[in-house]
Amino acid sequence: MRNSDALRRLFMLMTAAILCIFETATVIYIMNRYYNHEFRTMLYLRGHILMALIYLVILIFLGRVFGGLMVGVRKNGEVLFSHFFTTVFADLSFYVLLMLLSLKFPDPLPLMAGALIQLVTAFVIIGFMGSRYRRIFRPYDVLLIYGSGSVEDFTPKLETRRDQFNVSDMIDANDEPEAIKAAIDRNTTVMLVDIEAARRNKIFKYCYENSKRIYVMPKLSDIILNGAAPIHLFDTPLLLTEGNPLEYEERVIKRAWDILFSLLLLILLSPIMLITALLIKLSDGGPVFYRQIRCTKNGREFEILKFRSMVVDAEKSGKAVLATKDDPRITRVGRIIRKCRIDELPQLINVFKGDMSFVGPRPERPEFIEKYMEEMPEFSYRMKVRAGITGYAQLYGKYNTKPYDKLKFDLYYIEQFSLGLDIRLMILTFKILFTKESTEGTSERIEA
Repeated sequence: MRNSDALRRLFMLMTAAILCIFETATVIYIMNRYYNHEFRTMLYLRGHILMALIYLVILIFLGRVFGGLMVGVRKNGEVLFSHFFTTVFADLSFYVLLMLLSLKFPDPLPLMAGALIQLVTAFVIIGFMGSRYRRIFRPYDVLLIYGSGSVEDFTPKLETRRDQFNVSDMIDANDEPEAIKAAIDRNTTVMLVDIEAARRNKIFKYCYENSKRIYVMPKLSDIILNGAAPIHLFDTPLLLTEGNPLEYEERVIKRAWDILFSLLLLILLSPIMLITALLIKLSDGGPVFYRQIRCTKNGREFEILKFRSMVVDAEKSGKAVLATKDDPRITRVGRIIRKCRIDELPQLINVFKGDMSFVGPRPERPEFIEKYMEEMPEFSYRMKVRAGITGYAQLYGKYNTKPYDKLKFDLYYIEQFSLGLDIRLMILTFKILFTKESTEGTSERIEA
């Protein structure tokens, strides 16, 4: 198993190195061939090496953010989709460097041609190496040990990753300990799903003792402790977590970032926002903005702003109703702006005012929060920070992901907060904008 894992990682790293070296060599060749003579000072060997290193760092960073270098680990289609954004954003960043060196807007066509060459070649490499990976490395044979929760909800998720996991055995965590140990002994990879903490602890220790590969579905307390600070009380190790997970200086930096970036975007995107407002007004004469009460930090209510994408009387019953897939209440203009996420742009005003942040838990309606908290009081934990336009739950969950799973994503973000993580999630949001499923509604209507 250890040799197999090492070889899998070596294969992925080797493929990533091939992609990075080829794409870096391509842009450096194009820079030297078409742009070097336009710089205020021409670059020679050292300059070329420096520019290559800068581009390589950007490419690796974006590859990690988008997942565009994870050949074999993810499905080929997902890697290809992610690598497209990795290359495009890296080349855009490189074009900015060319602008700074030439103090003008250089002709983008050579770099665009180079990007096309990069993408075509990268797609061939990813397709070939991805298929080789699956021929060489078979999926992990997994023992699924499940608890009181519904395992039927989890197994379909494993079915979507047959290239990585093959459920070879299943056993109830409440079975006899000897039967569970015998099942573990027969397998090299174990998944612990929704098991009561004390019982899970015993099973986990046995797996760890026998050097098994272990996947664990975390409890809320696990996620909170994951962000805890390790301290020592004399010779006793402790984990420290506080009620307010963000330090004072982190709150100041996050708020300053929100103010500056929201103001910049409001200025840059004002033409798009004005055109959208005009189209909405001309379509049916109704109001441009849709205003709705949502909750942010500490449960404080505020009025969220969006461009109106539904008919004026979409909730004439007076009850809160979630949008559904192919919802008839969505207008023609609304369908367009929803697909492009333009309807979300007025939330930049909420960010500037301090009602929201760029990154944070989704701002929910008071009616839904009340409904969710009846089933899980821990739902209030996500309101320890400002609500966000984007966030872990919005990016990694689906529109119809269960509230409990969304809560886990939100808590993970809260406990792992850093400005670097915020920037990473904001960059990743551009990829999600082009994912159809992220803009769809639920399969059925829910009323509060």
